[in-house]
Amino acid sequence: MKLYDVYPLFDVNIVKGEGCRVWDDKGTEYLDLYGGHAVISIGHSHPRYVERISRQAAALGFYSNSVVNTLQQRVADLLGRISGYDDYSLFFINSGAEANENALKLSSFKNGKKRVIAFKKAFHGRTSLAVEVTDNPKIIAPINSNGHTTFMQPGDIEGVKAEIAKGDVTAVIIEGIQGVGGVQIPSAEFLQQLQEVCNNSGTTLILDEIQSGCGRSGRFFAHQWAGIKPDIITQAKGIGNGFPIGVVLISPEFKAEYGELGTTFGGNHLACAAAEAVLETIEEENLIENAAAVGEHLIKELIKIDGIKEIRGKGLMIGIEFEEPIKEIRRRLLFQEHVFTGVSGTNVIRLLPPLTLTIEEANEFIERFRRVLI
Repeated sequence: MKLYDVYPLFDVNIVKGEGCRVWDDKGTEYLDLYGGHAVISIGHSHPRYVERISRQAAALGFYSNSVVNTLQQRVADLLGRISGYDDYSLFFINSGAEANENALKLSSFKNGKKRVIAFKKAFHGRTSLAVEVTDNPKIIAPINSNGHTTFMQPGDIEGVKAEIAKGDVTAVIIEGIQGVGGVQIPSAEFLQQLQEVCNNSGTTLILDEIQSGCGRSGRFFAHQWAGIKPDIITQAKGIGNGFPIGVVLISPEFKAEYGELGTTFGGNHLACAAAEAVLETIEEENLIENAAAVGEHLIKELIKIDGIKEIRGKGLMIGIEFEEPIKEIRRRLLFQEHVFTGVSGTNVIRLLPPLTLTIEEANEFIERFRRVLI
């Protein structure tokens, strides 16, 4: 049986990882400034992570959510303390798309409305509701096109107010930092205005922190730079460091009703063991502070390089925009300089390294990056 073609693949077979480095099956070492798409938060093969998952797998890998799982409460307590959201409730699922899907459902259950405001260049996932609030017609199948979403320009608070005034908007969903959209950062003022208009109208404000959360921006959640507190927050990717897990943080304003939400694999024992190891490591190794410091250093050094149109980012979520397509630059980074990077559209290189990236490794990247631009 052949594999279904999903992505165009680089001809590199990665078989090993440690920290911010990976190796292919030929023994070639690569510097990882991509983190498997912002997934690897505490570094590849972190000893605590490996030990915790191995120990849990040897004890119990899975049982259903029909019985008590004390690991779930341990993760909830840890996440609440580290993030500052200990008064919220936590719902476990398996991915970012599922997190956004359930966030939108919760909003609609609460206020009975069904239209959503999302933003240009947004990416929220590929499941039914998540893909409908994603600004990419190519991935929206006819069965997903239900007309529930109005896409606005980021920053257009008057347009948002006008749409909400129509009375049928259940939620506004926005990324803490747009990733696929090119590392676009909503202004603090705009996020504050969004919270105010949502609070005044009974509209749910959903912050998608799938990619920008878990310390990546130099705060636990990127929206915390704006000093706001949304109704629902979604998180995945970095909280599992490679193990599939997603979570929804839910305001106390929402009252749980049995049967509204459910999951088979969400919050399973292995997933919780992974998340607990990740959160403990982020806290004990001061990785949020490291992301802020190393990210600031990277941006400072990147600004010195000629030929770049714009540098955008916070912490270790950085976009490097060029006037021309960057396909060849990225290819040379990978095959000549052995550096993994991400991409947004055709003109933006995206850096999403593990939060363990050191100043020395950042400088190593800068040196290799300069060479491909000569």
